[in-house]
Amino acid sequence: MLHFRQILLAAAMLTVTAIQAGKYQNFKVSTYIRAQDVARMDDDKFLKSTWETVSSQVDLDKIYIETHRDAFTVPEKTINKVKKFFQGKGLEVGGGITYTQSEPSDFETYSYAREKDRQQVKQVAEFTARLFDDFILDDFFFIDLKNDDEIAAKGNKSWTEYRLRLMADAGKELVVNPAKKVNPKVKVIVKYPNWYDHFQGLGFNLEEEPAYFDGIWTGTETRDPASAQHLQNYLSYNIMRFFDNIAPGRNGGGWVDAGGIHMSMDRYAEQLHLTMLSKTPEIILWNYMQLAEVKITSNMRAPWQDAGGNSFRYDEMVAPFTKNGKSVTPTTMARFADQTLHQTDKLMGLLGNPVGLVSYKPFHSSGEDFLQNYLGMIGLPMDMHPKWKDGQQQILLTQQAAKDPQIVEKIKRQLKQGGDVIVTTGLLKAIKEQLADVTELYCADLKAIVSDFGRDGKAEREFIIPQVKYFTNDSWEVVSAGRPLTGGVSGYPILLRNTYSKGMLFVLTIPDDFGNLYDYPAGALNVIRSVMSKDVGAYIEGPSKVALFPYDNRTMVVENFNDTAVSLRVVVNAKVNTLRNLLSGEKMNPVQVTPGRFRFRGYTDSQTVFELKLPAHSYIGLGY
Repeated sequence: MLHFRQILLAAAMLTVTAIQAGKYQNFKVSTYIRAQDVARMDDDKFLKSTWETVSSQVDLDKIYIETHRDAFTVPEKTINKVKKFFQGKGLEVGGGITYTQSEPSDFETYSYAREKDRQQVKQVAEFTARLFDDFILDDFFFIDLKNDDEIAAKGNKSWTEYRLRLMADAGKELVVNPAKKVNPKVKVIVKYPNWYDHFQGLGFNLEEEPAYFDGIWTGTETRDPASAQHLQNYLSYNIMRFFDNIAPGRNGGGWVDAGGIHMSMDRYAEQLHLTMLSKTPEIILWNYMQLAEVKITSNMRAPWQDAGGNSFRYDEMVAPFTKNGKSVTPTTMARFADQTLHQTDKLMGLLGNPVGLVSYKPFHSSGEDFLQNYLGMIGLPMDMHPKWKDGQQQILLTQQAAKDPQIVEKIKRQLKQGGDVIVTTGLLKAIKEQLADVTELYCADLKAIVSDFGRDGKAEREFIIPQVKYFTNDSWEVVSAGRPLTGGVSGYPILLRNTYSKGMLFVLTIPDDFGNLYDYPAGALNVIRSVMSKDVGAYIEGPSKVALFPYDNRTMVVENFNDTAVSLRVVVNAKVNTLRNLLSGEKMNPVQVTPGRFRFRGYTDSQTVFELKLPAHSYIGLGY
């Protein structure tokens, strides 16, 4: 029986050969039309003019036509007209549903404790299934209401317990089963948003729903990291990998909107690029009207473009070009999307399957929320899993792992097998008593202000960390910090190690403000990356806000998110002759280094070191 992703890939291959619209070799590119905009397309002039704007600037393979949003259902006649129009343009067509009553009112959803609302949800699913053989639920299939009916239905359960059960049942009883009864061929897909660490509180059930929906989709919008959700750039890749591991073979694609484009064209391009680095088979450009109406403006050209050499080149993207024999002057963000994806497509076929440092995040867990995205931004490749994964040389455990009542036994098993376990201070604080059977460490409410990392460098600012206490000569500090540390009066562990059986347990200190991880000096980050690179095959040396994306075919992508160029070293944990640029074919020779004298510091005889420089907001694909 084919998996959902295999079906998508097979369909993508057929589409590329059957139609002229799609011109990508390794994935499909789609867009989505909101219900209210579909209704406007009953006007021929609007329908044709928007298509002319979009299609002249971006190549598309598929379009999703929404039937319902904000308690409004598009007339069937209009849907069929719009569907026929896009099919006539050579595009695949699917459906979409957004189960909201009022987005302007704090994204008000339907009330699933009310029979009237439940019947409306069911009717919309049946209506959509009659018109399309596949449709996506936009990422509002949750509940955010606490009206009197919901309060009564909840009873003595917590809101999380109540909502998880309510929505898992609603998806099956009100959407999937009714849709398939109307159209047995229909594929019903649920799209999940980007705030995955908080899903359980609103009823998104990542444990049960992916098992009965035909597929899932992933919100990879990171927009402006300083906005209310604090989504770090790396999430656009990391969440794809996490959902791949939740539903292997059935995570259909990523979903990016125009949020963050006000920061620069590069911020939008990075979201698209990082989504595709996950090797997903499809991406949705949200949404069709953004592609038609978000205008290119000069403030989208970032200052670092003046230095030249950037991966995403604004001046080239906005220059006039020829398409289908016609001269086109780019006017909207559609051109940015097209150029970024065609550029990324050249790299995708050269990369293997993504790998990384496995991080165990049990279903419905929380604690140190979204921390893995910050760790990705300091150069630690993340590979999040909802179930414990045996057979790894190393495994990372954040406070989320405390959700598993058997976590200490699993830690012991990993250590007895000779593997490493890396725990964060958040987890140490949560399971201190249970973990004492492995090592007696203490992390409570004591804090320290630090800025000096001794031989590993100094931070540009002071920040607060939790204090980790330990027995001298039972545990050892690998990286330390103080205020000051050199010539000071006290220091505190940043990376601590302890031995148990055949393995080693590390404690990684997480600042109170996760963003202060970016303030760790390069010397400290280099040691941390080196220690945690056993399952990855390579690591980088350099400042923060540079990410490493490794693959299982001895390739990798290194990406710089800084506003300035950075000098880096790439350390391969093997003896190799050269490191080649995957796209240009240029070969780099290793630099001569002296093996280190101390454990966890310097290089070993079995490593090879290369140097490179990356412009601001740029990437490079490498193979060895």
